[in-house]
Amino acid sequence: MRVVIAGQGYAGLPLAVRAAEAGHRVVGYDVDERRIKRLAVGESYVEDVPADRLRPLLESGSYLPSAEPSDVAGFDVAVITVPTPLRDGVPDLSHIEASAALLAQHLRPGATVVLESTAYPGTTEELVAPLLEEGSGLTAGRDFHLGYSPERIDPGNPAWRLENTPKLVSGIDPAALAAVEGFYGGLVERTVPVSSCRQAELAKLLENAFRHVNIALVNELAMFAHDLGIDAGEAIDAAATKPFGHLRFTPGPGVGGHCLPLDPSYLPWRAERALGRSFRLVELANDVNGRMPDYVVRRLAAALDERRRPVEGARVLLLGLAYKRNTGDARETPAARIAGLLVRMGAEVRAADPHVVVGVHVPEPVLPGQRAAEHDPPGDPFAAVRLVEASREELAAADAVVLLADHDEFDYAAVVAHSRYVLDCRRRLGGAAVVEAL
Repeated sequence: MRVVIAGQGYAGLPLAVRAAEAGHRVVGYDVDERRIKRLAVGESYVEDVPADRLRPLLESGSYLPSAEPSDVAGFDVAVITVPTPLRDGVPDLSHIEASAALLAQHLRPGATVVLESTAYPGTTEELVAPLLEEGSGLTAGRDFHLGYSPERIDPGNPAWRLENTPKLVSGIDPAALAAVEGFYGGLVERTVPVSSCRQAELAKLLENAFRHVNIALVNELAMFAHDLGIDAGEAIDAAATKPFGHLRFTPGPGVGGHCLPLDPSYLPWRAERALGRSFRLVELANDVNGRMPDYVVRRLAAALDERRRPVEGARVLLLGLAYKRNTGDARETPAARIAGLLVRMGAEVRAADPHVVVGVHVPEPVLPGQRAAEHDPPGDPFAAVRLVEASREELAAADAVVLLADHDEFDYAAVVAHSRYVLDCRRRLGGAAVVEAL
């Protein structure tokens, strides 16, 4: 089949490559021409899609990256995998709307459209369907199939990939469900049919909210434990030995990516708008997790003060800009907030990350100091951050080192041996100079 994947980010690019490997003729459409240019020459910016997997598909013509709207014409299946950010706490579905409007211009009878982007329950039928119908003159269910299948990508996870992660599938009617399941059934090992698009949309939000709330629990626990003089890490390790009724979560300097800091907020927004009620647990989790970067900075400032070194003028080295270990995914990374606070307090902030590639891994504002001026928002916290290698000289010169993302590539023996003070936010280090932040 001719397949269009709208959006070539962390969800869309792996899906496009997998569909091409399965024998489909795939157009990977994205409005970001920088991305398309890199993909066209076989350069991947997603760890889950190495260049040696991408290039044969380009050479065979089974995968075409494109920013040209006319290239989406003639599709049999189209999948929308675009971002759904929050703007002032309100879901911004403009990327979905733009994708649906474009696909509508080329929609043909018998084609299938699937939404993968995270959104509130009802988005597929209340927003996408009318846009497709208005732009095409066709009717969903009668003339074309429409469904929802939430992405479940975990960047950098070697065990659970697109192919072996169970895939939720849904449709607006039985025929649409059959079409959606038939497409994904050729790409993944197991599909899980869900009775309606609303059910699948809610299931996705539940998955994200579950992690968000439990991470908030251990984050708040860690802050209280520190003030009580108790080792939260040991308590978490002890609790994790229980073989039933407990799942292990670990604290950190804040949540990042798209799924946690953004997606769970769709639940309270939808509950308030549709029912006039608050979704208190998710709102509390937002508050706790959102305050973690500030807590890290307060701990660092107190430690420097104890050493008679004010934050103003101090040299601070941040290890890890990505929001999670062993990936270059810096979307919504807590490192941005931490760096911004330290810069405003007058610190000389440097950062090292072997995975983050400036201008590629972060879709809109990219990373420190090397972005084009036209993309610099006012007050950009990364503008004053210098990117460096985590060398022995940099470690020794820093008044404080803060471990934010515990990438395996860092030389932790060197960090312990050469740093004067280390604030460890990931419980990765030990030694006289190391203090656990959480």
